[in-house]
Formats: sequence, structure tokens, C-alpha cells
Amino acid sequence: MLKKLEQKTADFIAAERLLPVSGKVLLAVSGGADSSALLHVLAALRLDICCAHINHQLRGEEAQRDEDFVIEQCQKLKVPVITRKIDVRDYAKKSKLSIETAARNLRIENLVEIAKEQNCACIATAHHKNDNAETIIDRLIRGTGLRGLCGIWPAKKFADGITFIRPLLCATRDEIIQYLNSRNLNWCTDRTNTDFAYRRNFIRHCLLPALQNGSQGDLVERLAVLSKASRGFYQMICRTSDTIWPDIATAKEQTITLDSVKLAAQSAEIKIEIVRRALAHLDCREQDFTEQHYTNILRLSDDSRLQLPNRITVHRQGGKIIFKKLLKTKPAQPITAEPVALKVPGVTQFGPYTINADIIEIEQKDLASFKKTKTNLVEWFDFEKVRPPVVVRLRKSGDKFWPLGLAGEKRVGKFLTTAKVSQSLRRRLLVVADSDLPGGALAKSGRIIWLCPVRISEWAKVTNDTRKVIQIKISDSVG
Repeated sequence: MLKKLEQKTADFIAAERLLPVSGKVLLAVSGGADSSALLHVLAALRLDICCAHINHQLRGEEAQRDEDFVIEQCQKLKVPVITRKIDVRDYAKKSKLSIETAARNLRIENLVEIAKEQNCACIATAHHKNDNAETIIDRLIRGTGLRGLCGIWPAKKFADGITFIRPLLCATRDEIIQYLNSRNLNWCTDRTNTDFAYRRNFIRHCLLPALQNGSQGDLVERLAVLSKASRGFYQMICRTSDTIWPDIATAKEQTITLDSVKLAAQSAEIKIEIVRRALAHLDCREQDFTEQHYTNILRLSDDSRLQLPNRITVHRQGGKIIFKKLLKTKPAQPITAEPVALKVPGVTQFGPYTINADIIEIEQKDLASFKKTKTNLVEWFDFEKVRPPVVVRLRKSGDKFWPLGLAGEKRVGKFLTTAKVSQSLRRRLLVVADSDLPGGALAKSGRIIWLCPVRISEWAKVTNDTRKVIQIKISDSVG
């Protein structure tokens, strides 16, 4: 007789149609509680399965312990297992990626390779309801729309036609632990799962419990209901977008042209999805685009132009909205490592970047208007709070600043890691700072007011009491 979690998983697999008509299922098994439960649940359901364990070689003896544990469990269940060791640190260094991103990329790449070698039609991972809740909260913190509220999908197609499925998405973490305990099953514990330097761990161990304490009912379950409803609505949007896309969009290799008249006739949700598809066609990183980017694109007036992240430009002309991806080019002149004082007001050249600085008298209504139209390459700073000279320079080791919205000063490197800023963007960051020394000398210890184009500082922000601002606008593709 099937255990409660086993029956629940079987029902979920059937309801979501997760299993292929033919072909084996490859299980990604780390040795932790979730993937160990997945292994035993699918084995109990007598599915045609094999396992893959990817050793990231990041935790020394612990990593080898996990690999040995997975092999032992598979042997007991008579399930074939394939193991691979990957050098995450070397790949991260060569690719200039964070350890987390490098590990994920290599893991997916190797899982897909193993699935193809073993003639598996899909890959099962052990994501569950708590993972889904953490994902939604993480996206809400960073800023998200309807698509982000969909959370983790029960099935998602990756490269080479391989589909990743999540059979345990019907269960909570507590249900998984109860299942393991009821069967006297062991699992491995990864000590890095309690390291709050990782954003996901902070959400899991601190933020989600705090939100639960202030909630009526089970927050994890409520977010599961929200994500399911969002997926249903988003699928409806996708079906409509699929129908109208050929009539609205014209695609070339590095250009997408949208018919602005036909686009204007659509609902707000359809407009955003069409714009998202245009950006995706140009191979953009979706996480680099905020709600404000989409708003600015849809508000473009005739003969106006925007510079977007990932070397994308968009302009509106003759009833068309035209997206172009610029080819990578070497700067016309190298960026000097020495700070340069900005002319305020005036125009300053810093390597290939042209920086316009102005002093503007404002009222509160001006601030509201500015927030609606600003891009990530133009910012306002409270004139009274900034000590001249204002300088522009490159980022250097040991830099600290007080990011807007946070409680206090952070090391720039740690902030960028927590904010998941890509390595390619980090290399293009510009630092705008003032002088915290009397007399106005070019101070190497100057306070950072803007980490362009990522975040301004909390202390130099414009408030309701601000009456005069320094506007700084940077042209060229730092975004």
C-alpha cells in the first residue's frame, strides 16, 4: 500500500501530465532530504528511473560523502546511478560568474547530457511547495510581475528538448521530512544551507518564518494557490500572444519590429508579454529588466529612443517600435583608472562615457514625474547632501556604500553578490562619489552616491524636503 506522500505524488503526476509517453525519467539526486525522498517515492511508484548525482567539489570530504551516500541508496533500490564531478570554481573563474550561477549552469548542462546518454525523456528535480514560496518571495523582493508570481512550474522545457519535472511540488517540506521519518530513511545535510550570506537561506530561515508569524493560515499553501492561479492566467496570456505575435512582430537576427498600432489595441498584460518576447528574441537576461523598463518602452513617443540593459536600444518611428541589439565593440578610448571630477553643471568625458550634470530647482510634483520617466542611466541626488567635487571612477577593492532601501553600509562586492548582479555588468560599473573631506580635494575615500547603473545611495536620495537636485546622466551602454 502506498504511503500518503507516494499517493499524493502519483496523483499530482497524473493531474499535471508530467511523465512522457515513453522513455525513462532521470532523477537529480543530491543526497539531501528532498531528493532522497524523491528517489524513494518514485521507486515506490515503480517508474522507469535512473539517477544522476553531480558532485560540485565545493565542500571537500562532505561532497564525497554525499556522492557515496547516493550510490549506496541507489544500490539498495537497484536503481542505476551515474555520477559526475564538476570543477565549479575553475568554471566560475574562467567564465567570470558567481559560484552559484556557475554551479547551476554546469549542473543543468551535465544533467541534460546524462539524460540524452541514458535515453531519458525528462529530468525530475525535488522542488517542493516551500521552494516555490521562497522563489515567489525572492521575486517580490527584487520586483516582479505576473510571470514571476507563477513561481516554479511543475514542468519546464530546457535545452535540447529535455523537460525538467517537479513531482514533489505538491508537497511541503514538513510532509517530506515526515515521509522520510515514517520509513526510517536517512539523508545528508549540507552545512551551506544555513549560511545566511546566501539570499535564499535568509528567506528560508528568517524572512519566511517571520511572514508566517504575521499571517493567518499557512503562507506556503497560500503562495502555492497564488502561483497556480497565476500560471493559469499567464498561460491564457501566452495563448493569445501566440496567436497575435506573427501579425504584430517582424523578427530579424538582431532586430525585432513591433507594429505599435496593433500593439496599442491589446490589453496591458498582452502588451507586456509581447515586449518580453521581443527582448527574449534578442537573447536578453530577463532578470535585468524591471517594471519601469517595460513602462518606459510602452510610453515611447515618436522619434524617441531608450538605451536598455544587455546592449539593447529601442526607438519608435513611423508606427513601429524597433528593438536592436548592439554588437560588442571595443571602447574608442580606454577608461582611466583615476577619478575624474565632474563639471557641475557641465559635460565631462570619462573614457567612452559622456556624463551630463545639471543643478535643478524642483518641486514635489517634479519628483513624481521624474520617477515615472527616469532610466537606469539618469539619477537625481539631493544637492544639499552632496559635498563637491563629485567624481566618477571605476570600482576598487574595499569599496563600501549605503544602498538605497537597506539599513546601513555594505561592502560593494557583497552587495552585488546578494543582488545577483552578473559578472559582465560588474565589469562595466561606474562609481559616482562625492568628497567627504573638507576643502573639496579629490578624495579616494569619497562617499559613493551612485553605483551606476545598479543602485544609488540611501543618504544622498531625494526626499519630500529636497528643493534642489544634482541630475547626473550617463550616455553609452553601461546598462
